[in-house]
Amino acid sequence: MPSEDTELREFLSHRRNALLRSAYLMCGDVHAAEDLVQNTLIKVVMAHRGRRRIDHIDAYARRVLVTTFIASRKRLWNREEPHDSLPDVPVQGSDTDLGLAVRGALQRLAPRQRAVLVMRFFEDQSVQATAELLGVSEGTIKSQTARGLAVLREALGGAIGTLVEDEEASKMREVIR
Repeated sequence: MPSEDTELREFLSHRRNALLRSAYLMCGDVHAAEDLVQNTLIKVVMAHRGRRRIDHIDAYARRVLVTTFIASRKRLWNREEPHDSLPDVPVQGSDTDLGLAVRGALQRLAPRQRAVLVMRFFEDQSVQATAELLGVSEGTIKSQTARGLAVLREALGGAIGTLVEDEEASKMREVIR
């Protein structure tokens, strides 16, 4: 039992930031991502200390992260986005523009599509691993990926064309093609 607790502590200390990055890409908001990771880690600890044995804590945590995110987006109160004023428009041509454009485009996707693209391209998971993680067929993952990338292509078409040519822009073009 003590070795299992040690394994859990090591996981929590080493993988929290990676989960936070994935959660941020899914949520698009630092505070929501922190809440999502906190809820995920609570569920992982409770399951680990409960009656079930978790063989692969990392895979289990990613699955909990994705399912918790998707479930949270189904709540009606989560769809409201009140604003006092319009956001400032960023200056075009910097590296930050690509990041802002990508995060904005990710917010246009349905939660499941966003989760699929984050798992496939950011977490570098295979179609099979993503399908197992989400509990759906590989065909569903492929269709969600294709639809999500189509939305990203449409949303980022103009933004990528105006960016300064650099390695980051080239990488993003490859991802969305």
